[in-house]
Amino acid sequence: MIVNAAEIAAQASLCEARNVSHDFTLPNGKPLRVLENISLQIKSEEVVALLGPSGCGKSTILRILAGLMPPTQGEVFYQGQPLKGLNPGVAIVFQSFALYPWMTITENIQMVLKAAGMPAEDIKKRTDYAIRLVGLVGFEEAYPRELSGGMKQRVGIARALSVNPEILFMDEPFSQVDALTAEGLRAEVLDIWAAQGHNPSSIVMVSHDIKEVVYMADRIVLLAANPGKIVRVLENRLPRPRDYRSPELLKLVDQIHEIITGHEMPDVPEPPAAQKLMALEPIPEATSNEIIGLLEYLDARGGKGDVFQAATDINREFGKMIIVVKAAEMLDWVDTPRRGVALTAEGSLFVKANPNRRKMLWREQILKLRLFREMYDILTRREDHTVDADFVLETIALRMPRENYQKTFKVFINWSRFGDLFAYHADSKMLSLQ
Repeated sequence: MIVNAAEIAAQASLCEARNVSHDFTLPNGKPLRVLENISLQIKSEEVVALLGPSGCGKSTILRILAGLMPPTQGEVFYQGQPLKGLNPGVAIVFQSFALYPWMTITENIQMVLKAAGMPAEDIKKRTDYAIRLVGLVGFEEAYPRELSGGMKQRVGIARALSVNPEILFMDEPFSQVDALTAEGLRAEVLDIWAAQGHNPSSIVMVSHDIKEVVYMADRIVLLAANPGKIVRVLENRLPRPRDYRSPELLKLVDQIHEIITGHEMPDVPEPPAAQKLMALEPIPEATSNEIIGLLEYLDARGGKGDVFQAATDINREFGKMIIVVKAAEMLDWVDTPRRGVALTAEGSLFVKANPNRRKMLWREQILKLRLFREMYDILTRREDHTVDADFVLETIALRMPRENYQKTFKVFINWSRFGDLFAYHADSKMLSLQ
């Protein structure tokens, strides 16, 4: 019998996405592409991590692989067969615990087993086994309100493991617990996975923590946003157990920083002023306070710093820090050489100015962005100097079809208010000149 390469690849993978793209529909009826041509195999006995900035579609990929939503384009396979409906080999651990507050730990775990139609004897055996596995013996009758964040997540993990999944999906599972608890949970999850002879065979996790990903994953899938696409897949061959402080682990962490910052903040020549004025760039989701906080942080350190170190010092997720830096760069307050960030002459002038002067400088900069300039011109021409908020929202949806128009509107209002450019009246939903 002749077996082609595609069939061999399908047999080797537990779960696979082939050329998957996905669109969401905006209120104006236009499609918003959130994933573009994603091809990814999940093989047996491996930990795969999806890492990328906010909005790159990490959680959407999980949902598509789990069969919770069909892709707009492309195919999903489980054990070599096209996936129809829910993926029978997958269980999910959620970021927000997702526990029923009126149920005990035992009842929260049994709930999914009852929904699967298992007999009572099997339900008890699986529940007892899952509770022992995650170290919750003695807390069987406790309610979620009586548990710490770490223990709540243990319940979520136990519930997922109780169904004996071949693949365990974890959507930012440790982001809601403190650092020490997260470190312990990561090690315990890896111990459960590494034990031979039982499921889960593989783990697929979404994370925004680069050190977490390097500590846990065998393969690291780096994604970019707008739309979400795979930039690079890194093989992590560091031996287990891994040490967060080892030079080899820190070197790989540093390499990933370089890839992300190089992709998200590329060194490109500054466009001419006239071209920049006409460019309709997406507005990064960063508030005026976050941008000013970054500028003041740099000013206190001689005008320059490292993006990753700034994220650590300011206690911001690395992906969020990149968004703030991109917003500051859009306003000409900073430059981004490689993974560094440095105040421009304009940024230094702004950060040293008094509050009124800052507002004036901010107003001048946002008026160089086409969305703000167009709205300013429209309001200036109108007799009452007002416009309905829906008009602004429709403009954003039409002119920036790949962006979340509601989030962009919030940033637009925030930047406008800080610069005393526009006023927004939430009750009447009207925008006016300040």
